[in-house]
Amino acid sequence: MRIRIVDAFTDRPFAGNPAGVLLLDSGTFPDDAWLQQVAAEVNLSETAFAHPLPPGGDADWALRWFTPTAEVAMCGHATLATAHVLHSTGAAAGKDAVRFSALCGILTAAAGEDGAFTLDFPTAPLTAAAVPDGIGEALGADVLSAHDTGPHIGDLLIELADERTVRALTPDFAGLVAHSERGIIATAAAEDPALGYDFVSRCFFPRLGIDEDPVTGSAHTALAPFWSARLGRLELTGLQASARSGRVVTSLRDDRTLLTGRAVTVIDGDLLT
Repeated sequence: MRIRIVDAFTDRPFAGNPAGVLLLDSGTFPDDAWLQQVAAEVNLSETAFAHPLPPGGDADWALRWFTPTAEVAMCGHATLATAHVLHSTGAAAGKDAVRFSALCGILTAAAGEDGAFTLDFPTAPLTAAAVPDGIGEALGADVLSAHDTGPHIGDLLIELADERTVRALTPDFAGLVAHSERGIIATAAAEDPALGYDFVSRCFFPRLGIDEDPVTGSAHTALAPFWSARLGRLELTGLQASARSGRVVTSLRDDRTLLTGRAVTVIDGDLLT
């Protein structure tokens, strides 16, 4: 069985967010325990598993994502990585857009003429939340506001004072575990939008075995409405300021958020068991 490692939300190797991608030949998923074991072996923030669906339905491929320790309901970068593999291998021949059936609903990945892919995801329903006791201490920064992101991603979005504060965070990961269902999105406005991005973020998921995720597409379904409301524009660019870094172009469309980025295959090999 072929397994690929794809760097997503980047146009160069060894940047962005790496994802494992396995395209399955059968029309069903293998046992959940096996999927989880493979994801643990790959040991990236997510590994995507996809199998083809019969023609004529609402979707072309069924898609699931696993961290090294758990299945997740929504993942942006591994969806982008899967779309890249489908197009680069010819498995999506004749289709400009591929439809995926996932736990969070039907997702679409459309290939652009410039080589980028645009994902169509549900917009996170943001609601203001009380700042949890201890979250500032766990992050190591003063918190301006907190927002819940709804059931699909289950993160807590935390607004910080400025870009420098976001970049300088050295969280107590054990202290973050108690503060959200999935993880913490820390964000602030860009210090200098002339550099080509409007806001910065970092994402922490110690509950899922991922202290810091390099570039989190799903988080941008919450970041897009948050910053669009503040900046007064529907189309923005976010920079996830991790060590690997990556940019996500967002376009808000009411209850849908479009996420655009590129991907690069860095490993193509065989899974032997």
